[in-house]
Amino acid sequence: MIGTILIGLSVAMLLFLLAAGLTLIFGMLGVINFAHGALYMLGAFVAFEVYNQTQSFCAALLLAPILIAFLGAVIEFFLLRPLYDRDHVEQLLMTFGLILILEEAVRLIWGLGYRDLPLPQGFDGSIPVMGSDVAVYRIFLLATGVAVGAGLFWLIERTRLGMVLRAAMSHPAMVRALGIRVDRVRTVVFALGAALAALAGAVAAPVLPVQVGMGFTIIVDCFVVVILGGLGNIRGAIAAAIFLGLLQAFGQHFFPAWIEVVTYTTLILVLLIRPQGLFSLSAGRKA
Repeated sequence: MIGTILIGLSVAMLLFLLAAGLTLIFGMLGVINFAHGALYMLGAFVAFEVYNQTQSFCAALLLAPILIAFLGAVIEFFLLRPLYDRDHVEQLLMTFGLILILEEAVRLIWGLGYRDLPLPQGFDGSIPVMGSDVAVYRIFLLATGVAVGAGLFWLIERTRLGMVLRAAMSHPAMVRALGIRVDRVRTVVFALGAALAALAGAVAAPVLPVQVGMGFTIIVDCFVVVILGGLGNIRGAIAAAIFLGLLQAFGQHFFPAWIEVVTYTTLILVLLIRPQGLFSLSAGRKA
């Protein structure tokens, strides 16, 4: 039982890493980024390439988010910034087009075959936990998610940058009047969201096959997390990720053929009964 719980929590932390970036971008910018899964996929491929060149998993884990954050800043500056004052449909079409561009770029660079990133040394075994053998790397996934969640809360709640981010989200005109470049704040937010997607791809690469289209497989669950948690609500994303991760872990153990049915039935019921999300905060507060 404890092994199943730890597996569920490790899945939850992977979902949270991906959903946190998506939630942050929507909460601060009001943009639903369909290309988030493609950035996750690109982060996994970049981590694979960095590991091949350096034979260092730490370098892959560090450089992949940095490089994809830079790409995210370029995307926001050139492609999304002109669309903030336009209809949301145009933003959705733009991010959907980015999926096609990024996937084709990955095909051209790495081809269509699978790529395997080996487990880092020291994380390739298992340890006994209350009578169950749990993979060390799953403990690492869990610790990474907790650390990122704590870091996001500290950034948003305890730093001057977080104060500016919250102010720019709710009162951009007032923030501009104070001399703060809201455009730069938006670029930072999108770059941070892209970096979180890349980090999720990098930590997933040793346990999932790195391939074209891998972003679509997980982005569906990511959107479920965001909807259950409440759009723009990072606290809700954590709670929803834990709920979905445990549901999938226990479902795989007790009713594997019905996991998707139960997941999407829950999603439909939430949309019908509580469309603001199960874990939404009071009105006016997103992050």
